[in-house]
Amino acid sequence: MSGIVRTTRVFGVIALVGMLAACAVDRQTGERTGTGAAVGAASGAAVGLLTGDFLSKTLTGAAAGAAGGFVYDQIERR
Repeated sequence: MSGIVRTTRVFGVIALVGMLAACAVDRQTGERTGTGAAVGAASGAAVGLLTGDFLSKTLTGAAAGAAGGFVYDQIERR
């Protein structure tokens, strides 16, 4: 995969995560989603450093963390 294609995909994923985080109805949901994304990105980066493919694993971790933070927020609201 060429560098341009990879860079385009990275920015696309970052933009998508940003848009999803911006859709938060209130501040608490946004904070939990953002915290989850940060923790997921850090975890993915650590795994990526150990196993290779740093960028892919960081983005995957961020997306999974954001989803987890959002789901946690929705559960806490009930």
